[in-house]
Amino acid sequence: MPPSPFNEERHSGVDGGPAMAEPLYVPVLPTRRDAWNAYAHLELGVRQRIAPLWTVVPRVGPERPRGTPLAPDPDNDREGLHHWLTLRLDHVINVMAGLTGWVDTAHVESLLDASAPSLWRLTTGSSLRLVTGPERDPALQRYAADLAFLSGRGLGIRVLLDDAPDEPLSTRLLTLIDRLRLPPSRLDLLLDAGSAEDGDDTGKRALAALGLLAALVPWRTVVLTSGAFPRAPRHLDAQPAQVLRRHDWHLRRSVREARPDALNSVVYGDYSVEHVCSANIASVQRPGPPWGLLRYTTPDSFLIARAPTRGRDRASRVRAMARWITENDAFRDAGAISACVGEGWLHACAYGDGRDGSGNAETWIRVGHTQHMNFIVQQLARTA
Repeated sequence: MPPSPFNEERHSGVDGGPAMAEPLYVPVLPTRRDAWNAYAHLELGVRQRIAPLWTVVPRVGPERPRGTPLAPDPDNDREGLHHWLTLRLDHVINVMAGLTGWVDTAHVESLLDASAPSLWRLTTGSSLRLVTGPERDPALQRYAADLAFLSGRGLGIRVLLDDAPDEPLSTRLLTLIDRLRLPPSRLDLLLDAGSAEDGDDTGKRALAALGLLAALVPWRTVVLTSGAFPRAPRHLDAQPAQVLRRHDWHLRRSVREARPDALNSVVYGDYSVEHVCSANIASVQRPGPPWGLLRYTTPDSFLIARAPTRGRDRASRVRAMARWITENDAFRDAGAISACVGEGWLHACAYGDGRDGSGNAETWIRVGHTQHMNFIVQQLARTA
């Protein structure tokens, strides 16, 4: 497998801007305000090392299962979807500001006459690449490939590894490549191992996919991504502040030990500080739940702290949870050069006073994303 060639598109920058370094990291992010605002809070040098995989969340309806489209699709409002999707993708295009990444519209692409104008704008007005997958409708695969051909930027193929990859999957992938009629030099393989948990077989599935699927063709880029942030942390009522192992990072370590030859040719990805199914859920309607999570990423763990979103003494209770994070030995000095706006916000929240500056659930997710992405780029740069 060749090394990631994002730099072939990035030597001169966008519109004469500064040259852009080859990205180290692919965060899988939902198209929600907290995520794109978190990306916008990163310094330019950090954003240039990142190629996000944006997943468009459903507009309405129940949670979408991974890899299985709902039939019939619950979103049948053409005008409503068109307006909603246009605004959402415009936010992503604007925040990316010409930098490279992918956009996966699997949850909204079945109503093609509603999504087509936004996909066309994405193709012609940004440097982002569309995504398809072997389990998707052949007509939608072909449409994505046509747009990818027109853009000249190619296409990402996202393969879900919820089950162990096998020969039938490799056959379907080769059939898809043939159907797309795009050269491998314009195709990115996005291996999505899903949720990584203690004692599961995620590592075995990832290694099998690298051996079976990554070697099929000379892909332009190979990404291996997984997520370890919990969907619903256990025992939060009795233990509102917890330290949880970053199994997604340990998955990278296991791959490095088993396949040292693959380390420099496979780009690391994760789901930042959200669960792997977060992007499968339509936006939460107000009012939200009575509590949210402060979150902080350390070299090996997530620090999570449950904080109230309303109620008596809400601000002081939030600040107490922020102090628990800032007093942890792994917390980086908010004034250090290596720190970012994430540490600064948590420190200000922890030692502030009154209601202002204690944030809300959306703020806590945004700060968590920003701190995580900044930290991971530094962590990857140190271990490269």
